[in-house]
Amino acid sequence: QSPFSPAYWRTAAQEMKNYRSLVFSALMIAACIVLSHCTIRVGEGLSVSVTFLARALCSLVCGPVMVILFGAAEDTLSFFLSSGGYPYFPGYMLTTISGCLIYALFFYRARITWRRIILAKLITNVQNVLLGSLWSAILYSKGYLYYMTTSAVKNALYLPLQILLLGFLFQAILPALQKQGKLPLSSRRAAFPGKKEILPRPPHRAALKYIRQNFPWVFPSHRV
Repeated sequence: QSPFSPAYWRTAAQEMKNYRSLVFSALMIAACIVLSHCTIRVGEGLSVSVTFLARALCSLVCGPVMVILFGAAEDTLSFFLSSGGYPYFPGYMLTTISGCLIYALFFYRARITWRRIILAKLITNVQNVLLGSLWSAILYSKGYLYYMTTSAVKNALYLPLQILLLGFLFQAILPALQKQGKLPLSSRRAAFPGKKEILPRPPHRAALKYIRQNFPWVFPSHRV
């Protein structure tokens, strides 16, 4: 099913009535809260974290409709339980929701490939730069261009590692999700139709090669 078809969105809406999806999304909220304690603050309005792993996984399993509520609940609960000194601002909730939507549109009921992982992470990082810089400019003293520049550098440097972490996570956990029935039948066939189409083992060489070919600015002199 394609995100451009009505059937896709009807199926995604039905996840709201699926108790397995509700329980899984609650577990991913808890995972995000735990992972948020590992956040490293690198500047005013800037931080490095791995909460994107739980958000991407929830988006893959639960779909684009449920992750709207997931993103709102996760961002709000994470702030009150582990804000790390940041002020509460609803714009950050909007950033979380839009990022989860991007993950869901790329991963929900889709064949998981390195191309999808790279594009999904690249687009989420771009929207993090654009929206995050706007919220920081509103909350803090410096201008939008300053925050956009510093955020763009941080996200560009962190992007290759994020892609590899997400690829390793999917490679390790998708078979377990399939066995437990947390992925619909169509997603099981799409994600693992054959050995030539699943994420390769080991995944890091294929991912680094694809990044270097399509995004040479990331590794200008790195040989894969």
